[in-house]
Amino acid sequence: MTDTLPIDTPTDERTLEDLLSRPTEGVGAALTALGGDIVILGAGGKIGPSMAMMARRALDAAGSDAQVIAVSRFSDPAGADLLRDAGVVVHRADLAAPESYADLPDAAGVFFLAAMKFGTTNAEHQTWWSNAAIPVLTANRYRGVPTMVYSTGNVYHLTPLAGGGSIETDTPAPVGEYAQSALARERLFTNAAHTWDTPVTIYRLNYACELRYGVIADIAATMAGGDAVDVTMPAVNVAWQGDINAWALRSIGVAGVPPHILNATGPETVSVRRLAELLGEEMGIEPRFTGTESADALLSDAGPCHELFGYPSVPLRRLVRWVGRWVADGGRQLGKATKFTQREGKF
Repeated sequence: MTDTLPIDTPTDERTLEDLLSRPTEGVGAALTALGGDIVILGAGGKIGPSMAMMARRALDAAGSDAQVIAVSRFSDPAGADLLRDAGVVVHRADLAAPESYADLPDAAGVFFLAAMKFGTTNAEHQTWWSNAAIPVLTANRYRGVPTMVYSTGNVYHLTPLAGGGSIETDTPAPVGEYAQSALARERLFTNAAHTWDTPVTIYRLNYACELRYGVIADIAATMAGGDAVDVTMPAVNVAWQGDINAWALRSIGVAGVPPHILNATGPETVSVRRLAELLGEEMGIEPRFTGTESADALLSDAGPCHELFGYPSVPLRRLVRWVGRWVADGGRQLGKATKFTQREGKF
């Protein structure tokens, strides 16, 4: 249902937002199958806006007048305006406040994106409230409603580079309070599934990348700033955020009781050193390195996701070229480093 994505690097944020929110095949069918409005909770973050706009575009293309309702505090008014202009209904609410739930709109499907990761060190109390208390409030409000829950590959342990990454049936072994609270979020929605017969998909992501944010942008920004790239975390999995959005929206179609757990990332185990070298070719910079590659890394095997939804629409090399050119040309960054090098769980 969509045109082929371009090869040339996007040169402005309007074009970039268009690409990030362009629905791939199957998104409209998954959303219309819900039979009503969808609510995206925590829609004001890095991923929520493009995901909400993709949902709206997919429903429009499918001829559906179901509403897409984006819920967030929307501390940045420009974000809310962007969504309204795209036909998304904006509902302002502080999900950390229990009294806000009575006013949340009904839905045929819920996409739960609310979470806290960055700045969690020295704010552990806020981390646990965001990642464990808000899921309880949400699950209670939307009893029985199909729900897609964003989670993270951080619930897994580090795995040997030759092992291919963690799979969905691996026993979680979260390191640090962020990862522990993320696992708590999963467990609480799992309890809701069993208690209230709520179909749930748990969507474990690492890492989504676009030109202003993500592991590749982090490495490019480090190089542009003249600093050495840390290779202590020797390898990563990455995927274009537009594909991550599309897979997330489609994944509500496999929600179940017990929850359907799905890893979401690209198919490659890619060397951090190699990413820097490829970026250097695009940016005209000879990368410098610090640290020594470890024998393991935070890696996920997303084979079941690719079997369900296909491979990424933006190949890794193209994504690297896009990011390298964007950063070299001074394109804006979101200023939210992934901290992918962190091996002790401190974010």
